Amino acid sequence: MATIRDLAKHTGFSVTTISRVLNNDPTLNVTDNTRVSILEAADELHYTLPKTRRSHKNRLVHIAIVEMMSLKEQLADPYYLYLKNYVVRNCMEHDCNVSYLFEQSGKYQTLEKTPLDGILAIGIFSDQQIAQLLDISPNIVFVDSSPDERRFDSVVLNFRLGVEQALDYLLYKGHRKIGFLGPAYKLDQKKRPALEARRQYFIDYMKNAGLYDEHLIIDTGLSAKDGSAQIRKWLEQKDHIPTALLAYNEESAITAVSNLREVGLRIPEDVSVISFNDTPLSILTEPPLTSVTAHLEVMGEMAVKMLLDRLDDPQHLPYKIVLPPTLAVRDSVVDIPGEI
Repeated sequence: MATIRDLAKHTGFSVTTISRVLNNDPTLNVTDNTRVSILEAADELHYTLPKTRRSHKNRLVHIAIVEMMSLKEQLADPYYLYLKNYVVRNCMEHDCNVSYLFEQSGKYQTLEKTPLDGILAIGIFSDQQIAQLLDISPNIVFVDSSPDERRFDSVVLNFRLGVEQALDYLLYKGHRKIGFLGPAYKLDQKKRPALEARRQYFIDYMKNAGLYDEHLIIDTGLSAKDGSAQIRKWLEQKDHIPTALLAYNEESAITAVSNLREVGLRIPEDVSVISFNDTPLSILTEPPLTSVTAHLEVMGEMAVKMLLDRLDDPQHLPYKIVLPPTLAVRDSVVDIPGEI
């Protein structure tokens, strides 16, 4: 059975345009030829409405998306930007109507007056924010956080496994002097200050391997500007340059590559680098970064499916999906001669 993505590939139109045409959106401004082309393709490919929509008595499911980060913050570190795009795309593939919640005067609001069926909350939210979301809809799925798995559906990444995969690979390549780049503290699942998980998993792994060196930990803070300053300060200690560096996210990895080159170090010949998240930026960096892949497309797909399942059966127990990351091997890691 054809999907809306099949229609997009067949016609050349976007998933959003096709969804709005098939849902007879009166605000959509396209030509009659475009509408005809889409409708003819739907007939030719035997496209039918997804089961998720039929299960809701042929009415259009209205989902709101709320985000932790502003657009400016997402552009600085596009992890959440890509994640949101995958969530939206999967909503469109299920023919759901999508709107956005925004904060105004400390309260969440939406520009549309249509009642919401559910909310996809991307990122980390405080108890107060969660209470406000519950006032809007009881059906909430948290994406990339799990504030209370007894009450809410959620989909998250297994950070420990990601760190282990990265360090296993570096040890296999002969590295023993391995550093970590990232903040000591970040926000926990309820937006409270807490130890940064990837950094703690790194420390535990390296201690168990008998390889931990506190001088190889670079405390970057949360911003790229702060991270760059900390890396420069750390690089002044020439006795503590590692052969490999694991960065807690893509932004810090790219910043590190730039700073290392500024002092004459080559990537990866002098310092190998592994990043977390693996958005398209990892591929565009020179050299392309070996990276722990978060599988954002699958995360978005699972979140939408969980919310639609929740609408079908509001009484079922909350689900928590923990996705296993994988390691995308590229050109930013080299062997250590004589040590493999």
